[in-house]
Amino acid sequence: MEKAESLFDTLTALQASKKLPPVKSWQPERSGKIDIRIATDGTWYHDGDPILRDAIPKLFATVLRLDPHGYCLVTPAEKLYIEVEDAPFLAVDMEVRGAAPDSDLLFTTNMDDYILVDAEHALRVTDVDGHPRPYLHVRDGLEARLTRPVYYRLVDQCRAEGNDYCVYSAGKRFILGHT
Repeated sequence: MEKAESLFDTLTALQASKKLPPVKSWQPERSGKIDIRIATDGTWYHDGDPILRDAIPKLFATVLRLDPHGYCLVTPAEKLYIEVEDAPFLAVDMEVRGAAPDSDLLFTTNMDDYILVDAEHALRVTDVDGHPRPYLHVRDGLEARLTRPVYYRLVDQCRAEGNDYCVYSAGKRFILGHT
């Protein structure tokens, strides 16, 4: 158990030390569109072909921003809009520390971000054609959709409270569904 605690703390510290470009403050004059698409399964495509080198989407993800007109890759020189079919990231793993209501939930994304669920990084579940679709807020309006196995692991952490099914993380309650 001590090893798991150490890993949890290490991953949380690693995320806190990440330095991302200040894309929110960049307002380039040049704007356009580029044929990049992030598919529902998390695959990045350029000109219809999958981007095979993992490092390229991970680099692009650091300059990804959600504007009122859509998702875009932003540099100080230009802003290029891209297509995102669902959410730009996937939550591909989850670690749990403690037991509800004193638990912490730490998710790993397909872009190697480690996100502790808290007030700033909330969980939400929407209904799509009668099926739940769970999301985690990563940063600045960008979300990760939980993969099915990760969602099932999250559901294992649920507690029934009144008419709600909820989980706890960082002292906050997140409702995943209702009876």
